[in-house]
Amino acid sequence: MTASFIQAQEASNVVLVIHGGAGTILKENMTPEKEKAYQEKLQEALQAGYVVLKNNGTSTEAVRAAINVMEDSPLFNAGKGAVYTNHETQEMDASIMEGKNKEAGAVAGVSTVKNPIDAALAVMEKSEHVLLIGSGAEKFAKTTGVEMVNPDYFKSERRLKQLKRIQEKEKSELDHDGDRGSVDDKNDGNDDFVLDKKYGTVGAVALDQEGNISAGTSTGGMTNKRYNRVGDSPVIGAGTYADNETCGVSCTGHGEYFIRNVVAYDVCALMNYTNKSVAEATQEVIKKQSQMGGKGGVIALDAEGNMSMPFNTAGMFRGYITKDGEMHVFMYGEK
Repeated sequence: MTASFIQAQEASNVVLVIHGGAGTILKENMTPEKEKAYQEKLQEALQAGYVVLKNNGTSTEAVRAAINVMEDSPLFNAGKGAVYTNHETQEMDASIMEGKNKEAGAVAGVSTVKNPIDAALAVMEKSEHVLLIGSGAEKFAKTTGVEMVNPDYFKSERRLKQLKRIQEKEKSELDHDGDRGSVDDKNDGNDDFVLDKKYGTVGAVALDQEGNISAGTSTGGMTNKRYNRVGDSPVIGAGTYADNETCGVSCTGHGEYFIRNVVAYDVCALMNYTNKSVAEATQEVIKKQSQMGGKGGVIALDAEGNMSMPFNTAGMFRGYITKDGEMHVFMYGEK
């Protein structure tokens, strides 16, 4: 994929930036109803985080609030909308990091945590560890008061049909990869539709009134994944990173490439060691991804409120809000 597909955007005085997945997101493949649903949910997530920041809350609290909104929506591949594994279960991952002190927490392969970002936050705040997985992570989350649910909470007919289509083709694919679905307006607007390579991971980066940056990422991972596969989202430095001296980063895309390129940390390192701006650093990292064949995007926010959201796919669900409450959301490749 060439650099011509990279779209970058930068704005100052931003306090919160979010993403809801990158991929073949094309306007001609969207119904007006579906487009509106995504726009409204992105706006709701931004507003939830902004209220926290406006009331002098921390960047970590704002990240959690924004991600919770997207985790609770079936539109995204995180929490309620998590995709199916090969065994018709959900295995979710999440991470969160604070730029002030480099504290971080993450969970992987959880199936009974309602909001995986909450479990990641509990690991950061209430344990001596950074990453917990599987049943151990679930046990820890329960003992620390994180809301737990029956695995049936995550089941959906739309996601199950998606899994079956992919299994019929006998290959693993990322969220919304594969056959073009059809929209049935009678089925509450949550059917699969034409987005043949959308990575629905969600993420947020926030800057609070104390100048502290936090970043978080949450995902359901890869549709039809096997062997307890884990991608970049719960890996600090790959899918999430935050440093008050440089920026906060959350990634979405093909996790194996983001792990191999340590993408989130690489953005911060470029800013630290070469004095690149957040826009320059993120664009350089996405170019590296393109050269390797890795698809996806990043969101990043620095301590001055400068933001960048480059990606090398047709589109990315994304948005930001400024300290004055000015809100913008985007879905396609528009500037």
